[in-house]
Amino acid sequence: MNNVMLEIGNIKIYYYSVFILIAIIIGITFCLKEARKVNIGSAFMSDLLFNVIIVAIIGARLYYVTFNFQEFKDDLLSVLYIWEGGMAIYGSVIASALYIIYYCKKKERPILKTMDVIVPFLILGQAIGRWGNFLNQEAYGPVVSRSFLENLHIPNFVIDGMYINGAYHQPTFFYESLWCLLGFALLMIIRHFIKKIKDGDQTFIYFIWYGIGRFFIEGLREDSLYFQNFRISQIVSIILLIIGISGILTRRKRNLYYEGKENSNVIRI
Repeated sequence: MNNVMLEIGNIKIYYYSVFILIAIIIGITFCLKEARKVNIGSAFMSDLLFNVIIVAIIGARLYYVTFNFQEFKDDLLSVLYIWEGGMAIYGSVIASALYIIYYCKKKERPILKTMDVIVPFLILGQAIGRWGNFLNQEAYGPVVSRSFLENLHIPNFVIDGMYINGAYHQPTFFYESLWCLLGFALLMIIRHFIKKIKDGDQTFIYFIWYGIGRFFIEGLREDSLYFQNFRISQIVSIILLIIGISGILTRRKRNLYYEGKENSNVIRI
């Protein structure tokens, strides 16, 4: 499969880069629109996203290189060749979250509310970005038969693309893309139809949703990054799941506590 979209002289434009660019453009467009709706400010969000994009790309690459250094040790310059693949979404998520916390504190803006604006379009971007993995023929699972894939009613072009090194493989990129699309739909439903939504709910639900899906999908992948005998992404998935559940429960308990204090101060006649 050819992963080069366009070649002009010595300049090559890879599909992988194009899918990332599409995801970024869509994310920025809708985040700015949503920021105006919730009175965060499009100027603040614009500045934040510009920085976050840079931080996310660096974080994604550093995460991948750190846990896969053997691939780069003999040619350190290749660390910069991000258009050839080798980005880890968890590196992007971690780096971005830390930067958002820092930037919001610096500008005295609400951290969780800001994250809530971003996460639905982050997971949508993840769904789009996985197709770059498809064209790079990476992020796939173990060997299976063609009939196995056909029974899953996967599009034929995906099945054909999963013929790698003389065998068909599980299209784990496809599973994750679908899971992320479902997560995006879930967050949109929560945002527009749940009246008692609280700041941070969408962020914590994103952590839970993506953490669960990635944990099981990662277990199928053949190109996982490891620490000792453990898959790094599964460890991070568990951590995200714990943060998500703890965040929701903590905020609910805190709200019940304050509501109880308010009610106790009411004088009943």
